[in-house]
Amino acid sequence: MSLWKARGLAAGSAMLLAGLVAGCVPSAAPEPAGPTAAVPPSGPVSAQAPPTAPSSSAGGGPTSSSPAVPPKLSPEDQMETDRLLILAAKANDPVRVRELIAAGGNVNAKDDIQDSAFLYAGAEGFNEVLQLTLDAGADVRSINRYGGTALIPASEHGHTETVRILIAAGVPVNHVNNLGWTAMQEAILLNNGGPNQQDVVRQLLAAGADPDIRDPQGRTALQNAERLGFTEIAALIRNR
Repeated sequence: MSLWKARGLAAGSAMLLAGLVAGCVPSAAPEPAGPTAAVPPSGPVSAQAPPTAPSSSAGGGPTSSSPAVPPKLSPEDQMETDRLLILAAKANDPVRVRELIAAGGNVNAKDDIQDSAFLYAGAEGFNEVLQLTLDAGADVRSINRYGGTALIPASEHGHTETVRILIAAGVPVNHVNNLGWTAMQEAILLNNGGPNQQDVVRQLLAAGADPDIRDPQGRTALQNAERLGFTEIAALIRNR
């Protein structure tokens, strides 16, 4: 082989080798750049952020507000919830009463005979239901179909613990109903003068009830107690 040819082959080999190396560099360099550009580091983070924020907000909102704020009901739903609440109170069902209050039931709503959950529970001595209605904002001055507060029938029936609850809640002790009777007058006139009635009269006197308020016949509580032979009650009134 001539020197010229040898030099030519060497130069050609060198050029070929340089071309191969040069060809490999561009093809290898873009490979890491390609995926990086297609899936930038910020892409997945920003795509996942929006679902995370609403999820956290939605989870926190009801937890803080639901127990404190009763749901807003339509007029029709409100009437039905109130109706069911009164029925639950009349059935002395505190579990159901609690549920219906939480659902937006109004403890002061009345049925067609002017009973509310609060008034009925007070009259009948359903103390757990009564306390639930008081905790839910019962109107302690509300009156029944006889124009009486919850304290008047509670006193008549001798529900001593109920009387205690109602007095503590602030029910007026000297309210006069449509029949002209106070809680004390009913406690004397409409029961047997026994231990429960004595305790009721004692509680009423301690709360400031006035035994000198007269009934429609003009008699005081003391006069009625003496007339009916309730000597223990008469002594309580005299010694007040």
